[in-house]
Amino acid sequence: MRHDIVADALSAIKNAESAGKHEATVPASNTVKEILRIAQESGYIGKYEFIDDGKSGQLKVTLQGKITDCGAIKPRYTTKVSELPKWETRYLPARNFGILMVSTSQGMMAHKDAKEKEAGGTLISYMY
Repeated sequence: MRHDIVADALSAIKNAESAGKHEATVPASNTVKEILRIAQESGYIGKYEFIDDGKSGQLKVTLQGKITDCGAIKPRYTTKVSELPKWETRYLPARNFGILMVSTSQGMMAHKDAKEKEAGGTLISYMY
């Protein structure tokens, strides 16, 4: 039984990357689709497609071998724009390296976009 779809999806991607696979199948949800969209825009993954299995569905992700680490941020911290650098140093290994996914009132976006739009929100995951 799954309790955290985001953590399960990112764990499956991380395990497939470390095993050297070219594809990963992850559970589907709207939040996971948004995370994959941001990861694709940032160049960490290739294409992804929805596979209907009669239940909630699966997402088939094409991996490019660029992900070193990724994971869900628990608990989901609420943050202001001014606090984003603190979270960057906590979850990312270096400045301007990797992305934090932030769920804002304007939709889910990378932390760099949230800084530009001056939108705070809830931290969802990290990827580098």
